Amino acid sequence: MSSLALAARDTTTMLRRNLLHARRYPSLTLNLLLTPVMLLLLFVYIFGDVMSAGIGGAGADRSTYIAYIVPGLLLLTIGSTVVGTAVSVSNDMTEGIIARFRTMAIHRSSVLVGHVVGSVLQSVLSVVVVGAVGVAIGFRSTDATVLEWLAAFGLLVLFSAALTWIAVGMGLISPNAEAASNNALPMVLLPMLSSAFIPVETMPGWFRPIAEYQPFTPAIETLRGLLLGTEIGHNGWLAVGWSVGLVVLGYIWATAKFAQDPR
Repeated sequence: MSSLALAARDTTTMLRRNLLHARRYPSLTLNLLLTPVMLLLLFVYIFGDVMSAGIGGAGADRSTYIAYIVPGLLLLTIGSTVVGTAVSVSNDMTEGIIARFRTMAIHRSSVLVGHVVGSVLQSVLSVVVVGAVGVAIGFRSTDATVLEWLAAFGLLVLFSAALTWIAVGMGLISPNAEAASNNALPMVLLPMLSSAFIPVETMPGWFRPIAEYQPFTPAIETLRGLLLGTEIGHNGWLAVGWSVGLVVLGYIWATAKFAQDPR
């Protein structure tokens, strides 16, 4: 077999292993998925009327805020899901299985790539669940074209891959699962400091740069534009640029750390 075929075979094996772990121990995934679902229900049913009036003007109903918040919650869902990836990688590194893999004739990168592909699949599934909850409470995307739907799906997958590679690096540098969870916490906090819940222009002037110059805000604005059929502007290029940059950075960081870490 060629080197590429061996790498693909080993990556498939590692992916199957990670998916089996996720199926046998679903509590972590469910706990992480619960955060965006609860935030969605809280903001829509408790703050929805007030937020709709603030965004859509007097007379706007709750549906205005549902349309605004769902795209941001979809990306927050990805951020929550990849926390579990950091914990899973840290567990592998500290429980000795990686040391066993190092002695076997398997492709080195397949261990990390298996984690990444498995995490992206879980992220997409989590996004579908949260999206279904959004649709159930009133979210509609009737103005989006088929091409915009495909672009939205591509952005979600690309952004998920970007955050996953960063999460893998965080898991590799963490001495235990608790530390990995703490290290990956910015994946959940950054969406809350973005345009996910309120427009950036309504934020205080001193805080606005924090929301503007981070990866989640352009990704959220791009996804919002694609799903609602509105203008995206320069956010599309920024979202893709952030995603590709984070993929490259995370891949280099994770592979370098995995190559030198003897745990």
